[in-house]
Amino acid sequence: MSEIKVDTLTGKTTANDITVTVGATATMSLEQGLAKAFLYFDSSIATPVADASLNISSILDGTTGIYDPNFVNNMDSADYAVTSGISPESGTGDQAFSHPNSASQYSFNIYSGTGSYDDNAHCSSNVHGDLA
Repeated sequence: MSEIKVDTLTGKTTANDITVTVGATATMSLEQGLAKAFLYFDSSIATPVADASLNISSILDGTTGIYDPNFVNNMDSADYAVTSGISPESGTGDQAFSHPNSASQYSFNIYSGTGSYDDNAHCSSNVHGDLA
C-alpha cells in the first residue's frame, strides 16, 4: 500500500484541474467530488448557530421550521445540490428538505409528521456544486 503526504495539490496544466481515476478507466474531477459546504445545527435553541460547518457564515431563522444558511464563499449560481437530514427530538414522521434560494443561500425546512413545520431537531446538510 502506498501513502502520499502533501500540503497542497495543484493541477499540472490548470491549478484546479485534478483528475482522479476510479477503477480501471473511469475518471472524475477531484473538485467536482468535494462537498462545498456542510452544516450541523440544533433547531430547538432560540437562535440557531452551527455546531459544525464548512463554508457557512450564518443561519437565518425565518419562521418555525424554516432556516436559511448563508455561504462564506458563494456558489456560481443557484443550480447546486443540497442534501439534508434530521434527527427529531420528539415525534415521528418528521422530514427535512432543502433547496437552493440563490448562489449565496439555501433553505432548510423541517416538516413534522403532524402536518406543520417544526423546530425540534438536530439538522445536517451537505452542498455539492461549483463555487463562484
